[in-house]
Amino acid sequence: MPRRAVLLVGALCVLPMIAAPAQARDQADLGLAYRIIAAKTFVDLTHSFGPQTPVWAGFGQAKFSPAADPKTHEPYTIAKDGFRTTFYEMVGQYGTHVDPPAHFALDGITMDQIPLKEMILPLVVLDDTPYLGKDPNHAFSVADLKAWERTHGRVPKGAFAALRTDMYKDWDSNPERFKRQPFPAWAFETIKYLYEERGVTATGHEAMDTDTTDKMDSETYILQHGHYQIEVMANLDKVPATGAVIVVTWPKVEKGLGFPARAFAILP
Repeated sequence: MPRRAVLLVGALCVLPMIAAPAQARDQADLGLAYRIIAAKTFVDLTHSFGPQTPVWAGFGQAKFSPAADPKTHEPYTIAKDGFRTTFYEMVGQYGTHVDPPAHFALDGITMDQIPLKEMILPLVVLDDTPYLGKDPNHAFSVADLKAWERTHGRVPKGAFAALRTDMYKDWDSNPERFKRQPFPAWAFETIKYLYEERGVTATGHEAMDTDTTDKMDSETYILQHGHYQIEVMANLDKVPATGAVIVVTWPKVEKGLGFPARAFAILP
């Protein structure tokens, strides 16, 4: 056999022996990562929602009803059919939800096109609550962000930045107060700074809107620049300023313009 052929055969024989240990290492690494994650504390960042929960007046309340047989119009029941299910009638932007770029941009990606790797990110929580005593509707400014960074370090590139205002506490106990205008929110300059100077991947907040400008400047900027946001978040006061990971997911609606989302944090 020619020498080149011998070398090729030898290489082909060695490759599986090299690949097998590498694959085993990768599996071991993934197993270790799962064991580490499983031992951590998880915090739900999502509100439960129903027909009576707060929503923008321009959309109106959701309607939940028993799903029925389209031929008989009789609702399915466990006693009669062995199962039951619900018919949901609601706008996509309901409860804790995702706004994909296409919500505000004709050429923006829809919710089914958001990359999976953007749905699990390092989480930083920017705390607006120290400013609310003097200004209950304080807009978190770039100066506030820089003060936060002096204590907690620079916001890392690729992070998910969430704004804590503790508004979420009114969601169940005082829905009318939750829907108030104005409310504590992002300053537009801060949103631009986070995306342009810090390179965050996505942002989120507790209110139903990103900021209180008449033209929704912050939300328009985020979505028209190809990013997504999560609105109506909860329990950010239970997450440390840095070190946690956020996982966000939603139904893969074809060409979807928004939908209730499930977000949770894995604490360090």
